[in-house]
Amino acid sequence: DFLPSPVTPSDPHFSAQWALMNDGSRGGTKGADISATYAWSVTTGSDKVVVAVLDSGVDYTHSDLATNIWIRPNNIAPYEDRELGTIQDFHGYNAVDNSADPMDDNGHGTHCAGIIGAEGGNDIGIAGVNWKVQIMPLKFMNAGGYGTTKGAVEAINYVIDRKKAGVNVRVISASWGSTQKSRALEDVIRKAGEAGILFVAASGNASTNNDRNPHYPSSYNLPNVISVAALDRNDQLATFSNYGIKSVAIAAPGVDILSTWL
Repeated sequence: DFLPSPVTPSDPHFSAQWALMNDGSRGGTKGADISATYAWSVTTGSDKVVVAVLDSGVDYTHSDLATNIWIRPNNIAPYEDRELGTIQDFHGYNAVDNSADPMDDNGHGTHCAGIIGAEGGNDIGIAGVNWKVQIMPLKFMNAGGYGTTKGAVEAINYVIDRKKAGVNVRVISASWGSTQKSRALEDVIRKAGEAGILFVAASGNASTNNDRNPHYPSSYNLPNVISVAALDRNDQLATFSNYGIKSVAIAAPGVDILSTWL
């Protein structure tokens, strides 16, 4: 079996990113990672792909994120909402204030955005899984980390609208959830799938079995939903992570993850 030559980025904190390359020197198991350095020999991402981060917003001025933040192209009209009118969505959408400014005042969304797409090889901070990508910030959670189902639905509707307008949104990242089921949320995630958008959702942090006690949105039985559990640096299920043979699709590093919000 041929293994390509690994690619190591110049980012100063890369050595602490065990999830991307785990050499076992920081208390973990060698090779308990996602083999990112080998993947990067094939591709480091693409600025043609848009990933929407549905969370507490994103610090779009962050030095390790700014070049990878989505900007609405001039040939795509501003967002039109039946109730709110025209929203000049320069960088995304804020469903908390129903405004165009999705700046993060909590940190969680910025942390998630860095994992997905902190600029790699720029001698700053960390490397994202994608060195090049367009992050679309969506804010539906406030400074306290609380958001409503209504806000999540509005933000997903925004993404679907932008996709139909010609924006190449391929994925919505949703690292949050609860045990509360919502038909409206399920319906809009299904609609996103029909528009060709994957919905990647955290399995949850309650150490419970989602086959028995569903966690939403990750437990919606929809073809575009991918439910993700958390692993530690020894490739073991994180003590806090939800799981489920039938309802959780995959597991990925999720403990002690260094990102763009410290």
